[in-house]
Amino acid sequence: MTLISELTTLLGAGGVLTGTDVTSRAAGVWRADPLDALAIARPRSTSEVAGVLKLCHAEGVSVVTQGGLTGLVHGADATPEQLILSLERMRSIESIDPIQRTATVEAGVTLQALQEAAEEHQLAFPLDLGARGTATVGGNAATNAGGNRVIRYGMMRDMVLGVEAVLADGTVVSSMNHLIKNNAGYDLKQLFLGSEGTLGVITRLVLRLREAPSSQNVAFVAFADFPSVPRMLKRVDRELGGALSAYEVLWKNFYRLVTEAPASNQPPLAADYPYYALIEAQGNNDKIDKQRFEEVLEGALEDGDIVDAVIAQSSTERQKLWSIRDDVEQTFRYGPPVVFDVSLPIAAMETYVAKISAALDEQLDKAICWVFGHLGDGNLHIIVQTEAGDAPQSRETIERTIYGPLEKIGGSVSAEHGIGFEKKPYLHLSRSATEIGLMQNLKAALDPQGILNPGKIIDAPQSALR
Repeated sequence: MTLISELTTLLGAGGVLTGTDVTSRAAGVWRADPLDALAIARPRSTSEVAGVLKLCHAEGVSVVTQGGLTGLVHGADATPEQLILSLERMRSIESIDPIQRTATVEAGVTLQALQEAAEEHQLAFPLDLGARGTATVGGNAATNAGGNRVIRYGMMRDMVLGVEAVLADGTVVSSMNHLIKNNAGYDLKQLFLGSEGTLGVITRLVLRLREAPSSQNVAFVAFADFPSVPRMLKRVDRELGGALSAYEVLWKNFYRLVTEAPASNQPPLAADYPYYALIEAQGNNDKIDKQRFEEVLEGALEDGDIVDAVIAQSSTERQKLWSIRDDVEQTFRYGPPVVFDVSLPIAAMETYVAKISAALDEQLDKAICWVFGHLGDGNLHIIVQTEAGDAPQSRETIERTIYGPLEKIGGSVSAEHGIGFEKKPYLHLSRSATEIGLMQNLKAALDPQGILNPGKIIDAPQSALR
């Protein structure tokens, strides 16, 4: 029997897609190019995932695991000789425990579905991304997703209590821990979180839920200079007593881009300040929380930490303020941009942005560098475009300009989107040779044939079949 026939026998009707059923699918949510792979295997359970991997391991066929395909670093790209393992049929929310405040789910569950299920129990799963309706929790875990509220709740890694994963040879590692505190030996789940499917396939998870906040306050503020930005961050974090949930900063040119025609967002503040921030706080008492929020902003205005501010007075106004921050599609105005996701010390941000902006102006014709992001947790999104729309043709030059300065200031080439193929050449800027060597040893130990998502993050072991 061929591998395809064996997979069909294992997975049943609809379990294996080939031919146009593969190529009719896009390679990613943000992409137009089609998938190209040997086939797509669509298991319904951990045991079926194990069966697929056991067969592929025996045949030496590489496997690329795919979730919601919302990634930005080509971490789920496949080639014609590789098998795609899609978890799209593993979408069960198995249980929600309102006492232990946990959710047990299959990896194919979308982030939004989990959020809505938690809300029915007056609980919340605090990870939040713009792609919440498509991104899967398994993919979120495999890439250690971040999002808008890392400053309060941490990355995906901080929300995972247990995982079940399948190794390259089909061995199932079930570590479905439900406890917040469990120091019994090595924390094996950490091997798979952020590994982008290169060490094993996450199939089920135990996730930590939180009590749902009952109040939300959002403001949009302006600053006179950059030193005021981290000063205000410390102030609101301290004076709001742990309620701060988001601190999103926009450089002036990005603010103008998303609030001037043809953008549909109305500018809440004048567009001549150098920096802006969206500040969000979540609590449990509407009246008291609103009063405290307003008092903190009033004090900041009086002291000159901010120079202007507007506070949302309704859920509609809160959504409009968030829409300004999230309207990234405006950066496609001149054609496809080049998108970056970096992390660096907050104190180094002003100098870093000025340096890369000047370098891009020098090297490219009419280069535009838009900057915004989750500054509260050290994460900036940098989007580079040219008025001629030819930024992708200068990608290597742009990448060297953006990534190069990060090594000396202790920054990271990837804050929350992973490494994939795209950032692999620059991994050495953020990880030492010893660290990369240890990563390769782990890869060799868990996937000696190198069949799991080969070529992503680090090179496969020398013994890889293909």
